[in-house]
Order: sequence, then C-alpha cells, then structure tokens
Amino acid sequence: MDEQIIVDSSFSAIINAPIDAIDIPAWAFSLPDKEYQGCSPCHFAAGATTSEDGRRMSINVEVIGGVPMVQHYVEQVAEPHHLVLDSVSDLFTTSGRTSMKVMWELKVEPLDEGRCTFTNHVRTRPTEAFVDYLARQGIPFELFREQRKPVSTAHNKQETPFFAASIERFALRGKKNG
Repeated sequence: MDEQIIVDSSFSAIINAPIDAIDIPAWAFSLPDKEYQGCSPCHFAAGATTSEDGRRMSINVEVIGGVPMVQHYVEQVAEPHHLVLDSVSDLFTTSGRTSMKVMWELKVEPLDEGRCTFTNHVRTRPTEAFVDYLARQGIPFELFREQRKPVSTAHNKQETPFFAASIERFALRGKKNG
C-alpha cells in the first residue's frame, strides 16, 4: 500500500530574501492562524503543539475539494532551509471519517545573493483505513486518484506563492530584529 501515491505535486516561487535570513521550521511552528488563512481560501486554522514523542507538530485545518481535513504534521527533518513533515490526516466526508498520509516538504535554495527559490512539495498516500473506506463504497483507487489529483494539485499551486510571501515577510522581520 505504501507504494500507492494519491497525489505528488510540487511548485516553486521566488522569495526576495537572502538564504541566511530564512528559517523554515521557525516560520512553520510559529505561523499565526490569520497568516495561514491568508495563504489560501481553503485554510481555516493552524497551530503548533508536540507529538507524543516530543517532536514539534503543526496542526492545520483546511478544506480541499469540499473535504475538511485536519493535518497533524510531525517534523521529520527540521533544518533552516529544509523542513519535512509527515501527517496521518483526518478527512471528514459525507460518507464518514477516514485518514490519509500526507508528506509536506518545504525547502529553499539560493538563487542569488538576495533571492531564493522556495519549493512546496506535497505527497499523499492511502492509509489502511482509507483503502477500506474506498472499498466500502465500491470506489476503485485509480478513480479516486484521478478525481483527487487536479483538486490537490490546484490547491498546492495556489498556496505556494502565498507561503513564499509569508516566509519572506518572516525572514525580513527577523533580519530587521537580528
């Protein structure tokens, strides 16, 4: 089941700040609720907590394709220019509650002295509960994947420049205070 991918999408945008001013984990784990909401009309809430084993966790609530999702993103890699978060995300559908695995990777690479390329990469995979959820409804996995792909890809494409702008503001505020 782990080799089954629902959606794998990646988009990039420019950040007008030097690479040394950027700290993606600091941004992600202090992202104000309103700032998160401003990155997409699909975003409803964001907060930070810790997982059971003490790692930082970003909790995000959004609606993608009409399906409310609560994401429990636990840090896997947390470096200033690279953050990888994994979540077993809850989905609340008209047919019931289920879950899927979501990997959210954010990274920046220097473009020149004052600019970086930001990449927002999202990969979703089914959980066993999700495979059972589809089977109970008689929905083939391939059909679900084909229907979900354009919605999830459009969402990622839409939010990426807004995340980049938010990271840029965060970096430039830190640079002024530093």
